[in-house]
Amino acid sequence: MTDSFIGALCNALRKSSVLTGTDIDSRYYHDLAGKPVAKPRAVVRPRTTQDVAALLRLCHSEKVPLTTQGGMTGLVRGALPNPNEIVLSMELMNAVEEVDTSSGAAVVQAGAPLQKVQERVGQEGYMFPLDLGARGSCTIGGNISTNAGGNCVIRYGMMRDLILGLEVVIADGTVLKGLHKYTKNNTGIDLKQLFIGSEGILGVVTRAALRIFPAPIERQVALCALPSFERVISMFGMARRDLGGELTAFEVMWNEYYRLVLERVTGVTRPLAVNYPFYALIEASGDDAHRVHADLEKLLDTAMRANMSLDATLSMSNASAAAIWRIRDCSLELARTFTYAARIALDVSIAINQMDQYVKTIVRRIKGIDPRAFAIVFGHVGDGNLHVELHHEHTPDRREELERLAYEITGEFGGSISAEHGIGIVKRPYLNMSRTAEEIETMRTLKRALDPNNILNPGRIFMM
Repeated sequence: MTDSFIGALCNALRKSSVLTGTDIDSRYYHDLAGKPVAKPRAVVRPRTTQDVAALLRLCHSEKVPLTTQGGMTGLVRGALPNPNEIVLSMELMNAVEEVDTSSGAAVVQAGAPLQKVQERVGQEGYMFPLDLGARGSCTIGGNISTNAGGNCVIRYGMMRDLILGLEVVIADGTVLKGLHKYTKNNTGIDLKQLFIGSEGILGVVTRAALRIFPAPIERQVALCALPSFERVISMFGMARRDLGGELTAFEVMWNEYYRLVLERVTGVTRPLAVNYPFYALIEASGDDAHRVHADLEKLLDTAMRANMSLDATLSMSNASAAAIWRIRDCSLELARTFTYAARIALDVSIAINQMDQYVKTIVRRIKGIDPRAFAIVFGHVGDGNLHVELHHEHTPDRREELERLAYEITGEFGGSISAEHGIGIVKRPYLNMSRTAEEIETMRTLKRALDPNNILNPGRIFMM
């Protein structure tokens, strides 16, 4: 990358849109995944789709690679620039352009933070149901690139289920104007699906039409303690049967997670004792406040009478509901209390009836390498997504060995090595444990067709 190219960037865009040298803040080469990388030569901050198109035309012509950044909350190092790349930051394209309640749609720019979208839609009495702990920092574009899931997948689905249309710029600067606000569109290949979950390697999403829903009048949250994972499965089945469409979330925390959050994270209240094997967070919502409360209360009572649940608490206010969710949402805060170099974060999908054996298998086999290693486990069990953090502070030099073992076990159980965080660079060596050689080669075929010069997030997901 030459100085003349940087000059061409400044000429093609507003000069203030291009940052170089000391103007490049550290946030452009840090993320939540760990250690920073070297400062990039340039950071480009477009304000319009036309700016993005101009940038990509220039990079395509000069074969200069770039990485697209949103809120930098990723955990697989997919948005950190490689040494030869420039950064395309979407931070200035952050507007919520339209909230159309008649169509059940909101049109937003890709750099809009998730929480900003939630709050703007909420002003109209509606909700955008994607929700996760990083809501204040993560962006809609990043959510799209990783097909984010989060807390409400049971009822509303993944990000893929919440997209009506996309505007995307592909590598040569061509703008695909697929920003539709309707659900039914059987006019050939659904191109938007190519870009959801593809981690920015096929195009840059600039704007999205999102599905929004009338906000429920009432949300009730319960936390119950369970004696075994078999009881967790039974409790989930009962919740699905008895709550039906009211069931919004079903989250499970193994004892180590719940206990360590209360021990190591400040500002967390303790709703239940810390000596139970499992804890299930159950959320129900609907338009009849009395019925939602009564249904959830009846569920807890039935579970207690059947010796399915050992103890339980039901939120009586928005504050108490938030306090229960706070325990589940502070996983990153807990992780930061441990040494990064000796912490391996897994985000996997496993059949629910195999989860207990999967966790026991991982713990047993990592202890064969490091007898003092342990696991912290929690996740969106209701949709098959587990977060497993392996801690091996006494063997930091064996990280790669332990990581490979964990993903091999995931493959043995027929699971996915990534449920919602993406592949990025961290999981790239293990992609073949969840995808066949033919599937990966088909992905490469798409990449070659849409990005022949390999300028968009090169090296993420797979190597060309």
